[in-house]
Amino acid sequence: MVTLLKHACLLDCGSLAPADILVDNSRIVDIAAEIVPSNDIPTVQLGGCFVSYGFADLHVHLREPGFSSKETIRTGSLAAAAGGYTTVCAMPNLNPVPDCPENLALEQAIIDRDAAVQVLPYASITKERKGLELVDMAAMKGSCCAFSDDGSGVQSEGMMRAAMSLAAREDCIIAAHCEDNTLLRGGYIHDGRWCAAHGHKGICSESEWGQIARDLKLAAETGVHYHVCHISTKESVDLIRKAKAAGVNVTCETGPHYLALCEDDLQEDGRFKMNPPLRSAEDRAALIEGLQDGTIDVIATDHAPHTAEQKSRGLEGSAMGIVGLETAFPVLYTKLVKTGIITLEKLVDLLCGSPRRIFKLGGTLAPGQEANLTVIDLNACYRIDSSAFKSLGRSTPFDGWDVYGKVVRTMYRGKFIEL
Repeated sequence: MVTLLKHACLLDCGSLAPADILVDNSRIVDIAAEIVPSNDIPTVQLGGCFVSYGFADLHVHLREPGFSSKETIRTGSLAAAAGGYTTVCAMPNLNPVPDCPENLALEQAIIDRDAAVQVLPYASITKERKGLELVDMAAMKGSCCAFSDDGSGVQSEGMMRAAMSLAAREDCIIAAHCEDNTLLRGGYIHDGRWCAAHGHKGICSESEWGQIARDLKLAAETGVHYHVCHISTKESVDLIRKAKAAGVNVTCETGPHYLALCEDDLQEDGRFKMNPPLRSAEDRAALIEGLQDGTIDVIATDHAPHTAEQKSRGLEGSAMGIVGLETAFPVLYTKLVKTGIITLEKLVDLLCGSPRRIFKLGGTLAPGQEANLTVIDLNACYRIDSSAFKSLGRSTPFDGWDVYGKVVRTMYRGKFIEL
């Protein structure tokens, strides 16, 4: 089916330029300032909306198989589409854990049946994510996007060295959740001034950056592509900046919530509880500086849905994790682009270009490419309403925020997704 998209706006040398886009079946066949349609070509008027290549999220939790009361492949992928994402990478804290070809195939069968957008599964680094025995990476590397024990840090230095050595030989990515369990001490929010003032138990910053420091040394030794998940501390930014300067093959991500919020925004509500926790204002400033100077490569949502009951127990008792796919772009556009902290071009690269390059996912806004497109009304101002989410999860600290930049349509493989 041929479709002509009229009156889009595309980024051209940092500014928005009008363009038409011609799609034939699943491919972009032409992009030009004006394409004159023949009478029989269906035409979609975009009214000057901004069009990006489809966003890619390297870090989501779709909860299936094993935890479908929290989310399913279907609902999570529809949430992705509603947020402008056409590719998402699904973390392996599932039941069964995708730690062997058979378990990975079980997850893939659900993806093939139900996914509304491209869903790429992770495999775990260790069997059952227990940190005790390595998986067979060679047997699974063709069926997963990378290897991660996300939700758990690999506690043993020897085990992480072995994992990195194996991944380097097999040309695989290790995506690490960095958390030293010996430093957690029962904490559940950042060990800072808000925590102390309200009588909560804190998670120290070293529980994150200490393990990153260990892993950067191992990455330098092994030559593996080491990707650090959801960094949240100023020390993490500094360590990764220095490692990149020294030639270590390291990339990293942070989340929208760490850029838009800090511990001063905490409320006694489970929708403010995630792991890593919201850190200090100084940490947030360091993360923003890391975006600006290129230390941080990617913004990933760490979309982590739970049931309403699991998120209703306050900061101490609620499950860790918030949803993020449907709020990422408007929150970041409002907080970072509208305020002049970064450019729209930079934001699109953090959400689309860079994750696609780093994980070799392919896809650019050019003729010949698959027609995966995100259409955004940058001028639309609206209030985030979690009750309208496509995700089964409703827990977000951004509920009720007034934001700019509404995703109005998402095209996947040449067809607009019904939302």
